[in-house]
Amino acid sequence: MKKPTSQKEAVLNHLIQYGEITPDQARDEYGCRRLAPRIGELRKDGIAIETHDVKFVNRFGHRGEFAKYVLLKTA
Repeated sequence: MKKPTSQKEAVLNHLIQYGEITPDQARDEYGCRRLAPRIGELRKDGIAIETHDVKFVNRFGHRGEFAKYVLLKTA
C-alpha cells in the first residue's frame, strides 16, 4: 500500500485494512485531530461508513461516549 498523501486517504486506508477507526486512533496514527469531517468527505465520495456510539466509564467513574466509524462491506 502506498504512503497516503492526505488525512482522508490515511483514514480510508485504515478503514480498508482494519474495518473501523476511532478518533484516538486517527489522532495517534495519522495526526488527524478532527476525524468526523474526514469521514464526511469519504461518505460524500460514496464510501459506506456507519457510526457506532461507544459508551465508557473512565477511571474516575465519569461516563463518556465516542464515535467508532465502521466501513460497511459492499457486494
